[in-house]
Amino acid sequence: MTRPPRARLLPFSLATALAAVAGQAQGSGFAIVEQSVTGLGNAFAGGAASAEDASTIFYNPAGLTRLQGTQYLAGIQVVMPSTKFSGGAIQANPAPPPASFPLTGGSGGDAGQTGVVPNFYYSRALNGGWTFGLGVNAPYGLATAYDPNWVGRYLAIKSDLKTVNINPSLAYKVTDKLSLGFGVSAQYATAELSNALPVPVDNNIMTIKGNDWAWGYNLGLLYQLDNQTRLGIAYRSKIDHTLKGTVSFTTIIPGVTPNTSANAGLTTPETASLSLFHKVDPRWDIMADATWTRWSRFDRIDVIPGQPVLGKNTLTLPGGWDNSWRYSVGANYHYNDHWTIRGGIAYDQTPIPSATVRTPRIPGNDRKWISFGASYRSGPNLNLDIGYAHLFVSSTPINYTDTTFGQTITGSYKSHVNILSAQLRWTFD
Repeated sequence: MTRPPRARLLPFSLATALAAVAGQAQGSGFAIVEQSVTGLGNAFAGGAASAEDASTIFYNPAGLTRLQGTQYLAGIQVVMPSTKFSGGAIQANPAPPPASFPLTGGSGGDAGQTGVVPNFYYSRALNGGWTFGLGVNAPYGLATAYDPNWVGRYLAIKSDLKTVNINPSLAYKVTDKLSLGFGVSAQYATAELSNALPVPVDNNIMTIKGNDWAWGYNLGLLYQLDNQTRLGIAYRSKIDHTLKGTVSFTTIIPGVTPNTSANAGLTTPETASLSLFHKVDPRWDIMADATWTRWSRFDRIDVIPGQPVLGKNTLTLPGGWDNSWRYSVGANYHYNDHWTIRGGIAYDQTPIPSATVRTPRIPGNDRKWISFGASYRSGPNLNLDIGYAHLFVSSTPINYTDTTFGQTITGSYKSHVNILSAQLRWTFD
């Protein structure tokens, strides 16, 4: 049966609406780990083992078997980064005799862009030990923006990547101790990158845009070691995107800077998590997590224009990242039947191996998290969750050279991040 036009457009419309507000990465690389408000309060410690609410769809779908009845969850996270550059840039002149000269311009302002990350989850217990879940979230994103005339304008002005993931899932309780889960991901990605060009017309702005739908999956296992302790293992697959869009210029010079179609490959990396949850006594829970991300997938991005641009058939954006780890520990204190207080710390390792690989588009570095949160249960059906995290970002040196036109940017970034979040949970028998 053919779906009516409105039904066919619904997934695209939902994804586009979410992508419009979800674009600021605050995990390592360009990952967005903020997919749960209860998880944020613990710095996402125990993410694959806690299974406290329907957001377990993202962290470990096997945890759905711990949820009773039907649950709706709607959350929003406001991510407020600050990223400020200090330093300078030089332009190499290959004409004999070889020389270089400093580039003019300011420091770019605060490149950090406040982002809003929404997430929605639904779970329903079925017969025979099965549970169904549906999650809609934004697992990857990036947003930096500099003043158009800053000293590094030939390397980056705007960098904007947004994704939306629609993730139906099923979980099955194999035994009283063992649960397994599986999910499918339909992921929408949209990207926009811009920078100025020193030739053939100074400060001609080049903008690359593209979008794509692609598919992936996630798996999970939850094992109850004893009445107080459970172990969670989760895996989320890579997703291969082929972004299709355009390359455009503010000044069009036929055969040199034409407006043309383009496509580019982008792979979001696979992740694997190991989590532990332990109930110390009726009031205290403790949890821990280690998550590995295969950021070596981000080797480079080749943009293939429909016709040569600047005499090139391929425009290459640099990568060269390493795989990375994220470690976290946290605790819950159940003050009474209505209030739960949360806390956690985390160490988030950058995948960027050195200052010579770091670019102004993603000037990331190691991050140390401190998080707090609380949950209030107003009755048998409704919970309100809030969370806050501050991310301390290590001083970030940069010494990057672009081989296309010979610009080198040298200096450092000072950065930090604040995150505020809230969500509502409705549970029905």
